[in-house]
Amino acid sequence: MAISGHVSQMLLSAPPPSRPSWPIRLGSVPVLASAFQARSAVRDRINRARDGHATVVLAQVLSGGGGVGKTQLAAAYAHRALVDGIDLVVWVDASDIEQVLARYAHAAHAVEAASERLLGRSAESDAGLFLQWLATTRRSWLIVLDDLTDPKAMQAWWPPSSVFGSGRVVATTRRHDAMLSGGGRAVVDIDTYSTQEAEAYLQERLSSAHADHLLDAQAAPLAETLGFLPLALSHAAAFMVNEDVPCAEYLRRFNNSAARLDDLLPREADTEGYGRQVAAALLLSLDVAQASEPAGLAVPVMRLAAALDPAGHPRSVWASDAVTHYLSTQRTMPPDCAPTATGPGQAQAALRLLHRYGLLTDHAQAGSRAVQLHALTARAVRESTPNATVPEVVKAAAGALTELCDTVRWGEYEAMAALLANIDSLDQCAGHLLWQVDGHYVLRWAGRRMASDTAVPYWRQLVGTSERHLGRTHPLTIVARRDLAWACFLGHREKEAFAVLQEDFPYQDSQLVLKRPGNAAADPEAVSAVALLEDTATVRQRLLGSADPATLAGQSKLALLYWSQGNKARAVTLLEGSLAGYQATFGPRHPYTISVDNRLRSWREQHKRRWWKRTPGPSTAFPELRP
Repeated sequence: MAISGHVSQMLLSAPPPSRPSWPIRLGSVPVLASAFQARSAVRDRINRARDGHATVVLAQVLSGGGGVGKTQLAAAYAHRALVDGIDLVVWVDASDIEQVLARYAHAAHAVEAASERLLGRSAESDAGLFLQWLATTRRSWLIVLDDLTDPKAMQAWWPPSSVFGSGRVVATTRRHDAMLSGGGRAVVDIDTYSTQEAEAYLQERLSSAHADHLLDAQAAPLAETLGFLPLALSHAAAFMVNEDVPCAEYLRRFNNSAARLDDLLPREADTEGYGRQVAAALLLSLDVAQASEPAGLAVPVMRLAAALDPAGHPRSVWASDAVTHYLSTQRTMPPDCAPTATGPGQAQAALRLLHRYGLLTDHAQAGSRAVQLHALTARAVRESTPNATVPEVVKAAAGALTELCDTVRWGEYEAMAALLANIDSLDQCAGHLLWQVDGHYVLRWAGRRMASDTAVPYWRQLVGTSERHLGRTHPLTIVARRDLAWACFLGHREKEAFAVLQEDFPYQDSQLVLKRPGNAAADPEAVSAVALLEDTATVRQRLLGSADPATLAGQSKLALLYWSQGNKARAVTLLEGSLAGYQATFGPRHPYTISVDNRLRSWREQHKRRWWKRTPGPSTAFPELRP
């Protein structure tokens, strides 16, 4: 300064720092997709969650599986904030905590969250100063945390509540961890498009590309086949535009079992800039889940769930012996860990792990539909399953459903409908493998519980499949044809029923050759023969009557089989009942009646004395009776 005309020292104060130029926009907010759907119902739920929350700042965690449109919804809120003139809008890639800290640190400098003396020490220090500024500023702000993958690491870096109620946070994540709903945050689950939204999207998307001619009557079925998934619909629409393929043709290609998702929903169809193929997006978290506790179970659980109905199956599937054996053998353990058996508790823990990572949903309140997996996710899992592993998956699924069949009672309509749907899904996924792993029991169980109008065509198809895989004369084929006849009878197609049965009588006679005495419990063929004879005798009595020669012949064969296997009391009881039928049909002096009467007297005497030397051979059996 100047004193008495003498300049001894001049102090030049630094110019004031350049003030922030409001509003401030940080980060790349994604552009809204072509034919973006406002999804008013979802946004209403988000707004109601905000309005009804006690805290001033609400961090809405938009959780959901891959491709449901979480990022697009968050982007819509960010664009709205830009239009409304919010002072600060920050878009943060939250997939990695280091990126979060770097964005926060950048924002701290942009808004001058503190003096220059305090800023610049470290990214963590600057990020902390930015959070303090958010809590105390009167400026309006919106922070969007997109694709949050590690809620635990993020716990210390959530934007705080605003003292003046001027801030808001929106986050998107696949995760469903409990900590996401803590700290004054509200969780809003985001699902796929509704039917109307999916159809509207296809119409608007094709129209905007001047490809209205590709929209046909199969647009709605196509949307349903794609599971109303926004990401899949986007890729499919781009594929149709690029290849000039209408909805009907695309649907035909998609339903072709030989086609793969990567071909039908290719990366080059990513016109909206999502950055990855659909299949990869759907399974993005699977590798991480596979390495998490319980380690090594995520992949085998997903493979098994992918073979069942996407609409859901009961939790009891995962407590079955078939599933626990499958998980024990298919579990991948770290090299330094010894193999361990996997019980129902660990199977349930694996389900909860996959639920937290958004790969499937597990809700106990859904009952027989508790565990659900999106259809496209299931297809992506099946396509990535090694061929050598598929038979084990099918065998486990068939075994689990077989165990469930024995627990569902008549009148439990919801449980039965779910079980039938899962059997059908397994049949569609497994094909001929279901017959190779003895899974055809569930197919017969399903047919026996169908309404008569659907049972007849079902049994005709099943009979054809059994004949192709097992042969015309195989006992199980004969059982299937027997059920076809019964379905025809219940459907008032008596002539067809009698025709089917009459065609099978010679095959039954040739197949049901009596076994020599032995351990029937250890002989699968003997057990099969008993079951087949019992079923045949019952159905013949229902359809033909108790006095018909074919019915009497079947009862005689069954009685002789019981006797040969040591079940003497049951054999005598059955033969006593059939003797009355022989007397009424043939008369008391007919050779057939006399033969049965003599056999019965001999058995009674042997059973009474409790000894016998040998089992009557085929030469002493009853004479063959032809209807």
